[in-house]
This record gives sequence, structure tokens and C-alpha cells, in this order.
Amino acid sequence: MAGGATGDDRVVLETERLLLRPWRVEEASVQRELWIERDPRVPPHRRIDADGHPTLAELEEAIRADEPSSLQLLAVELKAGGDPIGYCGLVQGAHGPELAFELLRRSWGQGYATEASWAVLDRARSAGHERLWASVWDWNTASRRVLAKAGFMETAREKTVHGTNLVMTRPL
Repeated sequence: MAGGATGDDRVVLETERLLLRPWRVEEASVQRELWIERDPRVPPHRRIDADGHPTLAELEEAIRADEPSSLQLLAVELKAGGDPIGYCGLVQGAHGPELAFELLRRSWGQGYATEASWAVLDRARSAGHERLWASVWDWNTASRRVLAKAGFMETAREKTVHGTNLVMTRPL
């Protein structure tokens, strides 16, 4: 897996089938589709609210405001076709840098989340991170499998009003 930067110093990661790169404003509709598709068990602040927020315009503005960083959610694009299918990257979690990924349902079950996760792990290691975290709802078996394939181990369980969240970690 190779990683590099574009002319504007934005990270681009490449795998056999995927490019991971910054979001483009015109792709905000893909982000909105991810919000719409979310499981109803996901906490309300991570779903479209009763007033329709986040709106397409709000997502477009968030993409415009995004600054390049080692803690960044990158669009996951299929090399064949060039279509974005979701995101993968690092966010600042409660315990430290956290792996996060989400793909459109039509892309599930093809190994893309695992492939993208490995690229992000390689990038995190090269950026000097020594350990990554991940959190996943106990009912999300598909994401739990991806994290297990990427070498994450459960270290704690956190009971919340929305269910049990598994805290996982992985040394790099």
C-alpha cells in the first residue's frame, strides 16, 4: 500500500482497489446518503434529525472547512469507476487517535473497509502514532469483524444510554 500527497499536501492513500483522499464538495451527497442509511440504533446525533440536519449545504460547508491533517476522514473511492463509497481515517477519540470508517450499504461485504483500514493503519504508523483506538457498538458485527481483521483487540466495554460501546485498541 502506497501513500503520498497531492500537490496541495493533502494525503492520498492507495491500495489495490481503492484511493483514500480528501472529500470534494460535490461529493457531499454521498456523505448525506451515509447519514440517511445509518442504523436506527446509532445515537440520534449521528442521524438526520427531524429538521433534516445536517443538510446538503451544511455537509458541503464542512468539506470546504476541512484542513489537511493526520487526523482526517478520507473519502474512500473505487479505482474502477472513481466513485466514492464512504470514508476511512483517523479522528480524535476519547482515548487518543481513533480509526473510523463507514461505507455505503451497496459496498458492504466486499472487503473495502478492511482494505481501507490497513491503508490508514500504515499511514498512522508512518505519521508516528504508536497506538490506535476504535469504538464500535456491540451489535455492529460487521465493523467488529473489520476491526478484528485489522488487529484490534477489545480492551473495555462502556455502557451508555444507547447500548454497549466496545473500546478496542491496536499497537502500531
